[in-house]
Amino acid sequence: MRSKSKQISLQKIISTRDAFGEELVELGRKHKEVVVLDADLSKATKTCWFAKEFPDRFFDMGISEQDMLGTAAGLSLCDKIPIVSTFAIFATAKAFDQIRNTIAYPRLNVKIIATHGGITIGADGASHQPIEHITLMRVIPNMTIIVPADGIEAKTALKYAVEKVKGPVFIVVGRDPTPVIFSDDHQFDFRHGEVLKEGKDVAIIAAGIMVEKALRAGEKLGERGINACIVNMHTIKPIDKELIIKIVRKVGGIVTAEEHTIIGGLGSAVAEVISENSPVPLKRIGLRDRFGQSGSAEELLREYHLTEEDIVKAAEEVMRGKGSSL
Repeated sequence: MRSKSKQISLQKIISTRDAFGEELVELGRKHKEVVVLDADLSKATKTCWFAKEFPDRFFDMGISEQDMLGTAAGLSLCDKIPIVSTFAIFATAKAFDQIRNTIAYPRLNVKIIATHGGITIGADGASHQPIEHITLMRVIPNMTIIVPADGIEAKTALKYAVEKVKGPVFIVVGRDPTPVIFSDDHQFDFRHGEVLKEGKDVAIIAAGIMVEKALRAGEKLGERGINACIVNMHTIKPIDKELIIKIVRKVGGIVTAEEHTIIGGLGSAVAEVISENSPVPLKRIGLRDRFGQSGSAEELLREYHLTEEDIVKAAEEVMRGKGSSL
């Protein structure tokens, strides 16, 4: 577990998919065994930058996600490190069989970068907005699942996955620019969640774009006399059980926040840990058994109650559940 006090930077924003594209080029320069596969979406996923510098190590598989994942499996058996990228909805819904049986079952060293995660891809609508991608990957044995909080963490997570993890990894990145939370010297370790702010009254455990919102919610709660612990749970699987149990026993109440259905994602993972070890009041911020729809990112975040105000409200409800006089 790492603990620090974190200030949000509003001066710099970058999308996690752009950060992924930049780091991919750096890894290509450093590791000759890295190859990249895409499914006719390289401009959107930013693998086009790798393709430009390393055309002989880039494979556009066309609109054929199943073939792409199967080919990646074969390349991994030839001592390559395949990095596969497509929209999250296509990677999980179209190629689940190949990921499960061809990659995860034999524990092959394939890295799947699922872009355009969550409802904030906006006007693309429900058909392209993945709300269940983490759930689908989480039930597969041998799969590591990472949801970076900002562009810096997207880079460090990809580097860590390539250099430190031998086996399948699923990383979710988004389309829209988001505030940078971490500094350039940010260190990533998938085994440990990260306490961004210490607190004694309630804990907010968040992933992805919801980490920034959790930090903002923590500031608002502080103005109301509630000292909130803020946790960046960047790795959904394997989840940091030790950290969750330690925090639960300290604060006695939890809010989880994710841009994903509450069924099977971060909220479910945290609920499983605390119910088996130290049951406390829990509120989950996320999509409640609904599909997405077209709209701007901000409109959709409000519609589906994924805002900092919603986190504040949930934290106050948890406090009342603990017996607070709020």
